[in-house]
Amino acid sequence: MGASQHSTEGVRVTGRRLVLAAGLLLVLVGCQASAGDDAGGAEPPDRSTAAASQADGNGIPLVDAIRRIPRAVEHRAGYERDKFRHWVDADHDGCDTRAEILLAQAVQPPKQGPSCKLSGGSWVSYYDGATVADAGELDIDHVVALAEAWDSGASGWSAERREAYANDIAVPRSLLAVTAKSNRSKSDQDPSEWIPPVAAVACQYAADWMAVKFRWSLTADLREQAALEKIAKGCPKTTVSYTLAS
Repeated sequence: MGASQHSTEGVRVTGRRLVLAAGLLLVLVGCQASAGDDAGGAEPPDRSTAAASQADGNGIPLVDAIRRIPRAVEHRAGYERDKFRHWVDADHDGCDTRAEILLAQAVQPPKQGPSCKLSGGSWVSYYDGATVADAGELDIDHVVALAEAWDSGASGWSAERREAYANDIAVPRSLLAVTAKSNRSKSDQDPSEWIPPVAAVACQYAADWMAVKFRWSLTADLREQAALEKIAKGCPKTTVSYTLAS
């Protein structure tokens, strides 16, 4: 590979990480802001103009989005985590999906060594507000867990599509760097069973959940939909934007 091609690839990867970082930073700033009109006291961040122009669903009020999602009974039969190949290096830049998310969502960038080994840096865990200075204490969480995706449509996907879902860094809100404690507390639960313990992010979490479900054409069950509707009553300004996965 020539020097020019290396340069082009570097610009592309850096640009993608900036988009991911910007998306998370907007949410973190919003969650730490003074009380707004939504329950929990934080106004949801506006989506960027560039992201909005590419969205297949742009600025849908949260309550309307919840009413639109197809409803279906969920089935766990046949689920195995290994059916979602994850933490791949899709762009062959030496950094797997986990490292890409850590680099993109750091509030203080870590140093990047050979084979994308990261050291230093700091992160703010979206779910519980904890500041973390050791990447080893962080999990990368699928906002809609792999098991939940399986239950609501992914069981019928090809292995390639499940891999794409498990490593979706094309949008900034599908995967999040959070404390291992908060991620494991959430596990594979849907919003009828778990929402982030930091009340200020409940509205954004519901919007993120809906965006992922719409992006990947997943369904919701009755309890899940009812729980989301309950959250949405306190989120009059929150909207959902998404781009359909290819």
